Amino acid sequence: MRALLEPGDRSHVDFSRPTGEAALVSPDSVSWRVFKNPLSLFVGGVTAVILELAEPRVRTGVWEHTTFRVNPIRRLRRTGLAAMVTIYGARSSAEAMIARVRRMHDAVAGMTPSGEAYCANDPALLNWVHGTAAYGFLQAYHAYVQPLSLSERDRYYAEGVAAAALYGATSAPTSEAEHEMLFRATAGRLERSDIVFEFLAVMRRAPILPLLLRPAQHLLVRAAVDLTPRLVRTILGLNGHGLHAGEAELVRQAGAFADRLVLESNPAVQACRRMRLAADYLYVHRSAVPLQEVS
Repeated sequence: MRALLEPGDRSHVDFSRPTGEAALVSPDSVSWRVFKNPLSLFVGGVTAVILELAEPRVRTGVWEHTTFRVNPIRRLRRTGLAAMVTIYGARSSAEAMIARVRRMHDAVAGMTPSGEAYCANDPALLNWVHGTAAYGFLQAYHAYVQPLSLSERDRYYAEGVAAAALYGATSAPTSEAEHEMLFRATAGRLERSDIVFEFLAVMRRAPILPLLLRPAQHLLVRAAVDLTPRLVRTILGLNGHGLHAGEAELVRQAGAFADRLVLESNPAVQACRRMRLAADYLYVHRSAVPLQEVS
């Protein structure tokens, strides 16, 4: 679940503490596998924001009430940290962070340029934000890292409902079919905006990725556009802004490589340590071994 706004400044979170405290989602979940991959998180995050910005009330709230335009790196890092805490953080840390976000949202309200009222804690908007984030991260992993079965994709959506409810999303999709229903119900509200192109320009030029990977940043932004549903690409004028011939395979190779990297700095690895699991627990099998089978 991504927040409309970034949470309060928490420059460092120790995902390895407190020892044994469970997260909102179980280590044998699909979510723990999906969120461990930094490449698909970048791609899926861009896809999610494209979809968010297509909705005028969400677009106004994000663009007018966050630091994205003036300090995109700080905003992206804080939003990324919020996602990691939601999935991998100890439950007490995740619940405290989400409560801070909810309090921030209480103060965010206004009017869109067309005169439509919005409030950041509106459950309808939060359902859309949660649904687009869940879709982006899932589809990026499914398309560019490792294909997931329908049952795995449904399980992934269901795993996010508890966190979504804490954020205030009252009807978060619990399956891929329910996500498609949410999309169809919202599609008529989506509209083109130059802000989407401004966002993509920021994502292409901001020094987000490590130096050696920065030349691939344009490619990964195009991969994110490719994951955006065709109808939305048409509404937003994004047709032709996706991957070129042969580039999808390059992204898949990079995504598969990133999925094999067991880095101690990865919140997924630290969270496994917290739960007394091996550092490579999420990497040794296509599907994580159920906890009851771990010796």
